[in-house]
Order: sequence, then structure tokens, then C-alpha cells
Amino acid sequence: MRLLVADKMNLSALEELRILGIEILYRPELTRDTLAAALDGIGILVVRSTEVTAAALSAAKHLNLIVRAGAGVNNIDVQAASVRGIYVANCPGKNAIAVAELAMGFILALDRRLVDATTDLRAGRWEKAKYSAGRGLYGHRIGIAGLGAVGRELLERARTFGLTPHAWSRSLTPSRAAKINVGFARTLEELAAKSDVLSIHLPLTPHTRGVVSRRVLEALPEGAILVNTSRWEVLDYAALAEFAPKKNLRVGLDVIPDEPNEGKGTIDPALFSQGLIYGTPHIGASTEQAQLAIAMETARIVRSFLTKEDVPNVVNIAAASPARFAVVIRMLDKVGVLANCLAVLKRHNINVEEVSNTVFEGALATCTKLRVSGRPSEACVKEIQAFDEVLHIDVVALPNLA
Repeated sequence: MRLLVADKMNLSALEELRILGIEILYRPELTRDTLAAALDGIGILVVRSTEVTAAALSAAKHLNLIVRAGAGVNNIDVQAASVRGIYVANCPGKNAIAVAELAMGFILALDRRLVDATTDLRAGRWEKAKYSAGRGLYGHRIGIAGLGAVGRELLERARTFGLTPHAWSRSLTPSRAAKINVGFARTLEELAAKSDVLSIHLPLTPHTRGVVSRRVLEALPEGAILVNTSRWEVLDYAALAEFAPKKNLRVGLDVIPDEPNEGKGTIDPALFSQGLIYGTPHIGASTEQAQLAIAMETARIVRSFLTKEDVPNVVNIAAASPARFAVVIRMLDKVGVLANCLAVLKRHNINVEEVSNTVFEGALATCTKLRVSGRPSEACVKEIQAFDEVLHIDVVALPNLA
């Protein structure tokens, strides 16, 4: 099988896959527009930021698995992959420490204005009085929006600096907040109002797009620190440009709108002149440690897919099967018996959603469990039972877990 890496990444962890007969192709120069032409004969695709479109997938006749070497899958058309029966997996949490470290770096740098102080020193200006007014972090309140892997890593580091933590996430309850000794906020506005530092660690979903809204920014205390190292789409940047100077906010951004797709490019710098705003070019996950951890997780996913027929971290498997009945057939372990049973179900317009098979000792008999879309009729059951090799058949209603 051929594996294509369509982004820059650490290949050392993937070398072991060659033992499994994998041919690794490294094409980091590929883009959303050139990817389709490179997918001919490719069984496994690994990407970081390269966009995988429906058009590219329609040309990928041999593709079985896409691995996003990072958290999230926003650059992959998951629905198009699902329609073609292609697994999509990612590497959640493997860059969490790196992102949390950058967020903590922003917080420290903004409190002490390290970038501005360094800029003045490089220009030959000694401004000790100007930079001696840092508030310090100890005893102040930090609000963490999102308690996923990154949020939890930041929580640990914030406590080390003596910050008092509060949090909000869609899944956080008062009881869980009490259990982990974190102040509970019912809304993002409430979290912002009690945060001297607000750090955003939310995935991009339909629910989180623009969730750090004008109302949230209005709720921040005067002179608060705001950090976004997640996705730019979760924050209202137009409102930020207004409120940063108006409320004397200190802002750290690793993500901005209209980021260049390549490693080098130009941006509109206007946002960074709207007050005390520091920025980095989307490097939160880009430490050597994080990239090695992601590469190792990518190798684990591919290895498991090839050797165990299992896909860790898969994101496009139906949470609840549409099957409503199970047809349990005990039969002799002979060629064509299962095929005959499936042919009967097909004639009766019964769709098989899931199949599992158990072979008994001696390989003389099997028990096959077919999860199907509807209840087979009596005539259908009798037709299957009529085969000499069929020992017994049961139809069991499945619980509706939807």
C-alpha cells in the first residue's frame, strides 16, 4: 500500500511502517489544487494543513484512510470522505502541551510587556520606568474557555503561577468544576466578567463559531489580558479591534483571519496597531516535541489500521447504527452459506448495516450476527431456515439508542 504525506512533518516515526510493506511518498509541496492529481494509487493520506476537498476525494479511487496529523479535521471534507467509505482520523491532544506553553508565554509577555521592552532596547532606548508597572499574575483570576486537552494543560500551568482558575465549556457542570477545584461560569460572558486573564481553547464547530462575541469582550475588565491560540473563527475580530484600545486590553493572538496558506507571506498588520496586541504566525503546535508526538500518533493509527483493522481516533463512524433488528444465524462453516442468506435478505429488501461472525472450535459451525434496517418477514426467515446448512435463526429487536 502507498502512503502519501502531503505536508511537512517529521518522517522518522513513520519509517517503521515500511516493515508492513508501506511505500511512503513525501510531497510537502502539494496544495488543495494539486492534491487530486497526486492521489492516484494512494491508500493512505496524511495531511496537516493541506485542504482535502470533495473534488480531490472523488479522484482517490484507492484511498482508505485520511489521517490529520494534528487536532481537528476542519481542513478535510469529512462528509465527502464518509460518502466514499474513507476513514478520517486525527491526533487529538498531542500538541496540547505546546499550545498551552505558548498561551502561558503570551500571558507572561503581555503582563510584563516583554516585546515592547525588547523593541525599545534594540532601538537603544532604556525605559525602566515605563516597564516597571507590570501587575504580576499571582493571585489574579484566569478564565479558561474550553477544558479540552489544551485547556487542562493551561490550567495546570496557571495554578503553578498562583492564578485563580475559572472555566466555561459546553460540557462543564458545577459538580465537575467543584471536583477539579475550578470556578464555574454558566456563560462565556460570566467567565469574561470574572477574568483578569481570558484564554480561549475552543474547537471550531457550528456552536463555537463567533462565540467569543462583542458581548463577551464588553464583559472583560479594564486592562484584562485576552489570548487566542485556538481558531480565529471563534472570536469576533472586528469587535476586538474596537475594544482592545477602548478597554486597554492586552491581547495575544496565534491565529488571525486571512492567514497565508504557505509558510511565508504577508498580512494586513492593521489589527496589531489597535492597542497592545502581540502575535505569532500560527505556531502554537509547532514545537519539535509536539511534531514528534503527532508523527508517532500518526504511525500508531496507520499501524492499527493495517494490523488490527481498527482506526484509533476515527471521527466519521456513525455514533448510532440505523439498524433496528439483529438477525442471528447459526450455520455450518461452509462456502456460500452466508452468501445465500444475504441473497435472501436482498430479495426481501432488507439492508444489512453491520456484520459480525464467530467461528466455533473446530471450524465446523459459526454464529453470524447481522444488524439490519428492518424486521425480516416470516417468509424471509423461513426461506433462510430452509437452507440445509442453517442450524437456527433468531430475529431480535435492538434498543433504540438514538
